Amino acid sequence: MRKNAHPHSGRAFTERRWILPFFASLLISLTLFLATLFGIFSSPSDGDPLSLDFISFSPMEDSSDYFVESDLKISFDQAGRSNMEAPRIAYLISGTKGDTQRMRRTLQAVYHPRNQYILHLDLEAPPRERIELTTTIKSDPTFREVKNVRVMEQSNLVTYKGPTMIACTLQAVAIMLRESIDWDWFVNLSASDYPLVTQDDLLHVFANLSRDLNFIEHTPIAGWKLNQRAKPIIIDPGLYLSKKSDIFLTTQRRSLPTSFKLFTGNLQLSIFSIACVHISL
Repeated sequence: MRKNAHPHSGRAFTERRWILPFFASLLISLTLFLATLFGIFSSPSDGDPLSLDFISFSPMEDSSDYFVESDLKISFDQAGRSNMEAPRIAYLISGTKGDTQRMRRTLQAVYHPRNQYILHLDLEAPPRERIELTTTIKSDPTFREVKNVRVMEQSNLVTYKGPTMIACTLQAVAIMLRESIDWDWFVNLSASDYPLVTQDDLLHVFANLSRDLNFIEHTPIAGWKLNQRAKPIIIDPGLYLSKKSDIFLTTQRRSLPTSFKLFTGNLQLSIFSIACVHISL
């Protein structure tokens, strides 16, 4: 009969033998874990919770606060920021025949109440366009209230790259100085210019600059430029004619000056030329 017993009965009894040790080990481990947990957060003598020391991950204090130089730097920075004020820029916007609409467009694009503006429509433009430009400026409610836009009464015949172009710019500067001296930089624009940045951004950038800085692009004339640019005599027809024509050179040549040095450069301020784009319509 024993030989005919089921062969898996002994194996099943053997496999169930691990259950009792497993539960005993689990009970002991759980007891030790709970004892350790309550032992950490409670004192064995009076049961008061222990104050645990946690590592702070907040940023450490800057060691520069312990030095006198840092305090001086902070005070200087605060003083500089408190005295910082947006600059005031004077603009000359020039145009010729058919530029009335584009001059108004450029004026609207670069307008800011802090700035000063003067418009010049040269002598080639008919009186109708000059009257239209003046009427538009006077009828604008913003310009009429702020009173920072004016139109030059005297119209000059301006020749590109000629002395009349410089003379017109100097005349505009003189008028601006006579009307108001409350501006820091002078910018010469044409009706074909259009800004790439807003006036608020431009004034914000220049607020950090010294008012003694100038941005006129110039280089000394030397070498071959002395013969090609310094000695030729240029005739500007705008000085004595009533119709515009190009400048021309004479056959005579002049000697170089000895009391001053000659420079060549750009009529417009170089840094403001970067902030504007020339549009041909």
